[in-house]
Amino acid sequence: MAPIDLDHGHEPHEIAKRLSDGPRISYLRDWVYGGIDGAVTTFAVVAGVEGAQLSSSVLLILGAANLLADGFSMAAGSYSATKAEIDDANRIREIEQHHIRTYPEGEREEIRQIFAAKGFENEELERVVDVITATEARWLETMLTEEHGITPAQRQPLRGAIATFVAFFICGGIPLLPFIFANDASLMLASVLTGAVFFIIGSMKSYWSTAKWWVSGLETLGIGAAAGAMAYGVGYFLSAIV
Repeated sequence: MAPIDLDHGHEPHEIAKRLSDGPRISYLRDWVYGGIDGAVTTFAVVAGVEGAQLSSSVLLILGAANLLADGFSMAAGSYSATKAEIDDANRIREIEQHHIRTYPEGEREEIRQIFAAKGFENEELERVVDVITATEARWLETMLTEEHGITPAQRQPLRGAIATFVAFFICGGIPLLPFIFANDASLMLASVLTGAVFFIIGSMKSYWSTAKWWVSGLETLGIGAAAGAMAYGVGYFLSAIV
């Protein structure tokens, strides 16, 4: 898997268009997060049921319940977490707006110190302060970004939740497929298919890091294999004592 191509044009009109479009918001992390969790939890159900030597019908029922219930729970968690981040950003925005209107000189001093730390000084520093504080909108956005680390681009909670659920459902459904046509090789086939899912998703994670794609893939495969082995062991142990 090749690294993401971050190259882009640097002609004035290309730069202007790129800046006017604003930053792109990616929901790929929701796909990866939902996909990994879906594959891990559903395969854990499969391994646990097989370890307990229960029927394929029980396995499919438990697996389907996990897909819907846990998938919805994951999506709801993603939605609530993103919504909480947006609510907190809006709260801080209101506080900073109040400070700018109530304590303008104190807020100007904050801008002055922020840009002094960046290397601006003397008349150049005062010019920067004057330009930034000339309009409330520019002043407010600068304070949010520089003081609180809040970027103007915000993720949409519903889109993130949908991406999480869809990825969870698709990747989580793969370990169940071999058991629809139950036979002696179902567990082996489910293990191979789920391992492939783990490796592919792990490889996708390399887009966010400097790790090689195959290293990231093997790391995720190892995590999934460990989860499956533990679930199988628990099912096998409990079936022997219950």
